[in-house]
Amino acid sequence: MSIPAEAFVLPPAGRGSLQQRIRQMVTEGILAGRFRPGQRMPSSRGLAEHLGISRITVTLSYAELVSSDYLTARGRSGYFVSENAPRAPDMPARGPRAESPDVARLLAGRVLAAGQVDRPADWEAYPYSFIYGQADATLFDHQNWRLCAVRALGRRDFATLTQDYYDRDDPLLIEHVLRSILPRRGIAAEPDEVLLTLGAQNGLWLASQVLLGPGRRAAVENPCYSGLRGVLAATGTEILPVDVDADGLPPEAVPKGVDAVFTTASHQCPTNATMPLERRLALLEAAGREGFVIVEDDYEFEMSFLKPVSPALKSLDSDGRVIYAGSFSKSVFPGMRLGYLVGPASFIRAARALRLTTLRHPPGHIQRTVAYFLSLGHYDALINRMRTAYRRRRQAMEEAIRDNGLVVAGQGGFGGSSFWMRAPATVNTEVLAERLRAEGVLIEPGRVFFDPESAPRNYYRLAYSSTPPVRIPEGIARIARAIRQGAG
Repeated sequence: MSIPAEAFVLPPAGRGSLQQRIRQMVTEGILAGRFRPGQRMPSSRGLAEHLGISRITVTLSYAELVSSDYLTARGRSGYFVSENAPRAPDMPARGPRAESPDVARLLAGRVLAAGQVDRPADWEAYPYSFIYGQADATLFDHQNWRLCAVRALGRRDFATLTQDYYDRDDPLLIEHVLRSILPRRGIAAEPDEVLLTLGAQNGLWLASQVLLGPGRRAAVENPCYSGLRGVLAATGTEILPVDVDADGLPPEAVPKGVDAVFTTASHQCPTNATMPLERRLALLEAAGREGFVIVEDDYEFEMSFLKPVSPALKSLDSDGRVIYAGSFSKSVFPGMRLGYLVGPASFIRAARALRLTTLRHPPGHIQRTVAYFLSLGHYDALINRMRTAYRRRRQAMEEAIRDNGLVVAGQGGFGGSSFWMRAPATVNTEVLAERLRAEGVLIEPGRVFFDPESAPRNYYRLAYSSTPPVRIPEGIARIARAIRQGAG
């Protein structure tokens, strides 16, 4: 029995080349059981005419499917679904969904969702997207990243790609983190003082799980990174907010009796304030006097393009009190999910043991690809390109904000990729954000960054990492117009 050409519908454009989409169309039909072993496929000419594509494209796709044993060729008879083709197991249909009350009982009191910025999945479809942390495809070095990834897939690196490292990390990547990344922040470390993580969020989770728990207290900046409170709440730790000022976290405001202080000293999230050197030294002195540990989230230090950044807190740490969390998410791309922790060897051993019980280690192929990207100089070239682009975008946004009379609450002095904004006290920026979406503008309401007990609703964040300069003035103008019209 032949399969009619009309049974095939190409997946949407954007999901690979035409050949890849034809392969996906056929394999999904076979795995779903719609196409059975032994059934004859449409002729390459017939399928090409139905899909409106060239016959050679279909022929090449069929050849690929034969090589992977989804199809088989029978001389002049054409192509057939292979008897050896993978197939989904026949499983009986399950009954209606149900939820046991015992599951609800066990979930009681658990932190199931932390306050997060509402970022629509289709943010790229908005012409004026000021969403923080997203990558710009026009800046990324696709060609050299692909070459590094292909090299990491080669036979020479087969063990790195396939073996289970258990609790270890790729020594080549660790070498370049020690030799290239950390010295830029003034940090000297040994291999047993570094642990790779699945991004900064995972690093903060590991640190909080190792250091904190019920009966312990942690001071956090207010406002702060929106995901941090959820990470800490999941441990049962008491969370104590400390209001930041124009210079970041005031050491004298840290409550007595805390076990840990979490800070974004170099580029405060979200206000962009930079903690001066004198205050950094005062915080370290307070840590030694009061007996607490500092967790430093240095998430955006590579984006310092206006002037050099101050030394990291970790670089000033003489008695092993600072746990340093870094990430490649902002400097390469966020979907890679790769970061690192630096701390005393005893802390890293504990964090490594915990990581082993949850994810073992980040994927070996990603680690080796990043190692090559660093060692061949592509990373530094990418950073320079991003800094140049961000400087232009920042200038365009500064001018647009000034021309439209908007109020900047914090912009930092070293660079970064965003502005922290304040609307009039009567404006609810969550309502404002909904109104602006209808006009093609995305902003980030600021309430989720604050302590829930006293969160103001008139702050918002504007980022320019993925917004071309030509679109910035009109986007800012629309925000200003909506605020003047009383939206929110």
